[in-house]
Amino acid sequence: MSKYPFIIAVAVAILALGYFVFATDAAAYGGSDPETCANCHTMDSQYENWYHGGHEGFAKCTDCHLPHDNFAVYYAEKGRQGAKDVYAFVSGDIPVAIRASDKTKEIIQENCIHCHESTAETVVMGAQPFDRYCWDCHRNVAHGVRGASNVPYQDSSLYPIK
Repeated sequence: MSKYPFIIAVAVAILALGYFVFATDAAAYGGSDPETCANCHTMDSQYENWYHGGHEGFAKCTDCHLPHDNFAVYYAEKGRQGAKDVYAFVSGDIPVAIRASDKTKEIIQENCIHCHESTAETVVMGAQPFDRYCWDCHRNVAHGVRGASNVPYQDSSLYPIK
């Protein structure tokens, strides 16, 4: 039996994967640009609110939404969240209101405390119980005031890449 059909099939698969990576700019999803996170139209409002919120000049999406323990943990979680997003997009099962999962909430809380360690320490040492997430009180800080976006799609002329 000839091995040429197998070699041709592997070559076609490699070419198809290469074309997919090129056409979708898949490599960008390994980075941390907020504009990449906003590629999905369901994230327009979150991107708009972040862009006009208090953290825009200081933190990117990945700074808050991914763990920073080490390289492996970071990319494992990035892959998990990305696979969940791809599934939702392909299946059309996109929730009307996008909410962080319990695991993501824990990651965000750890990152809030990491970046605001001295402030968080003061809060923890205070009289009130520390049994809430940071955003329970600071709801509008990271993403700005909640609500629908005024701009239905990301407009690169309004928000140039920095």
